[in-house]
Amino acid sequence: MKTNFKLYSILLALLMLAAGCQEEEFGLGAPPTSEQVTFTATPDAANPNIINFTNTSPGFKAIWDLGNGATAEGNSVSGAYALEGSYTVKLTIFTDGGFASNTQTITIAQTNPLMLNREDYNFLTGGASNANGKTWVVDRELTGHLGVGPAGTNFPEYWQAPPNDKAGLGIYDDELVFNLNGFRYTYINNGDTFAQGGNAAGIGGTNGADQTVAYTPPANQNWSITETDGRKFLTLSNGGFAAFYTGSSTYQILTLTENELYLKGIDGNDPGLAWYVRLVPKGFTRPKVQKPLNSEALRATFDTPGNVTWKTDNLGFTPGYDNPSPVPINTSAKVAMYRKTEGVGAAFANLYTDFAYKMDLTKRHTIKLKVYMPSYNDYVTEQGESWAIKNLLKQVSVKLQNSEVAQPWANQVEIIQKVETLDKWVQLTFDFSAEDVINRKDLDRIVIQIGGEGHYNAGIFFIDDFILE
Repeated sequence: MKTNFKLYSILLALLMLAAGCQEEEFGLGAPPTSEQVTFTATPDAANPNIINFTNTSPGFKAIWDLGNGATAEGNSVSGAYALEGSYTVKLTIFTDGGFASNTQTITIAQTNPLMLNREDYNFLTGGASNANGKTWVVDRELTGHLGVGPAGTNFPEYWQAPPNDKAGLGIYDDELVFNLNGFRYTYINNGDTFAQGGNAAGIGGTNGADQTVAYTPPANQNWSITETDGRKFLTLSNGGFAAFYTGSSTYQILTLTENELYLKGIDGNDPGLAWYVRLVPKGFTRPKVQKPLNSEALRATFDTPGNVTWKTDNLGFTPGYDNPSPVPINTSAKVAMYRKTEGVGAAFANLYTDFAYKMDLTKRHTIKLKVYMPSYNDYVTEQGESWAIKNLLKQVSVKLQNSEVAQPWANQVEIIQKVETLDKWVQLTFDFSAEDVINRKDLDRIVIQIGGEGHYNAGIFFIDDFILE
């Protein structure tokens, strides 16, 4: 017993010693203080308006706010200050115990005009000779002047606004004025602003649907252009935004030329979404390019490369999906899943493709499509708009539209095919050879809509072997 007690005591002591060593080895250090955050600021020998900063603090990461709208990371960074004045530079260091910040004020004695004579500044503001700045407005006549898409890409693949889509909602009369003098930004909204629904509360609206809200832009706003990883960003101070509110004040510059400013901003509530706005100088009229009349055979089989680029409107679409029933008449391994979600936002869910030409229907006017309608969908529940058939419909609609008009659906051509057979592939044919259709020369979009429109019910469908003959 004595031996066992001694052995137990030795083991306990060893465990306590190991625990103490582990705590000492893996314990956090003391958090840094602001006094420990130090850095040097040295004017560049060739240009005193460029300041070289060096971190002289401990830690494993250094983050800088350069006071000119730019940020940087690293122990040695540089900042460019074209205008004379005082700038507050903030350095934040991170150690194993936490983080701390400190600031210094640097003073730029003289403005360097050469640093202001940049192509991007001149395009945005009209240059130093333009005392009143340059005024931009939303390019309302262009398809895609507003849009939304995934944050990880630079294309609004979820939705692109048709021409004048938001008429009367307080956006098309707004003016964005950028001035090189003092880097001033003035937002003239005539008392109201259009806000994207989920972010509207940020400027006095309510969350939910898109809306026009009463809003007075703050005075003394500024703009800055910075570059990160080869991408340029436009930042608007004091909560500023470009044309419609999405909760963002920093935009990636996708295009900046004399006659176009195309911006992408991340959604304020959903970092997976990006909103787009395309602007043109006030008074600018985009040259009208007349689409040629053309006919092209189209095919999309979803298991081999086709020649159709599909776009979606409030719809989930998955090409290359496993065939739910790979038996005749469709033994393909892969098809496409068409997924309509539930709710008001998906009342008009469409799959569509646009062309760089107007369709010559005298040469090709027959569309064929295979569809599979599962029986597990709810085709009975009724919910929707007052004018609509409120349940999910067993039908496929193919529409031909003119994408270049404000309301493409107003003068569309539509053929609806009822589908009575469920859980089985069905071949459908849509013939647009009617006399009042075949000679039209304004159609450049094909829309596929399954399950009807105007109702709020969800549905999953499958399509394959889309052909225009």
